[in-house]
Amino acid sequence: MALSKLNFNSLNLTPVAGKGIGFDSGADDLEASFSGGSMVFIKKLTASSSATLSFVDGSDGVVLDDTYKEYVFTFNNIHPSNDARDFQFNMSIDAGSNYNVTKTTTAFRAYHQENDGAAVLGYSADDDLAQGTGFQNLSDAIDGANDASCSGYLHLFNPSSTTFVKHFIANTQFLAHSGSSDYSMNYFIAGYGNTTSAVDAIRFQMNSDNIDAGTITLYGIN
Repeated sequence: MALSKLNFNSLNLTPVAGKGIGFDSGADDLEASFSGGSMVFIKKLTASSSATLSFVDGSDGVVLDDTYKEYVFTFNNIHPSNDARDFQFNMSIDAGSNYNVTKTTTAFRAYHQENDGAAVLGYSADDDLAQGTGFQNLSDAIDGANDASCSGYLHLFNPSSTTFVKHFIANTQFLAHSGSSDYSMNYFIAGYGNTTSAVDAIRFQMNSDNIDAGTITLYGIN
């Protein structure tokens, strides 16, 4: 597929030895690289038997407004306090007084069992929402063993818009609990918060019990 538009201000052309663009390799060849937006660190929260972890715009150094059009939350070794717990999130339009934004989402997963007993790629109807206000699952049944955890990201687009709904994409990888043999599971969640009000707070939690350990870091995309 050909590019229809090219912004030459974002195209970095620098001489690099041994690199080429459709030429034989040589010291005088050029290497092209695209330079996009940078990730700007905003806030990191560390769980310690925490019921919830919340990012509220304007609170404790959190920025979640029109400063950036895109925000990314990264999850690092999120560990539940008990077996088979689901990692979840929800959005707020009233600075965290309520986390109940209406959402429509899709969910699919790929998993492989440690004993090679099952390997599946499929839609996960139990984890999607159709105009639901509840928390959206970002995982399914994380194991509670000491070495188990969930890592991944949530990408939120233009939460401060008062014109459009609030799109998001999430992907997590985790050790999933099973009575016979645990799973490596990769989860894909996407959807939108069906509101034209500005989203100004995000909350993360387990569906039951606490987030025993792990970090969630918020970045703005410059």
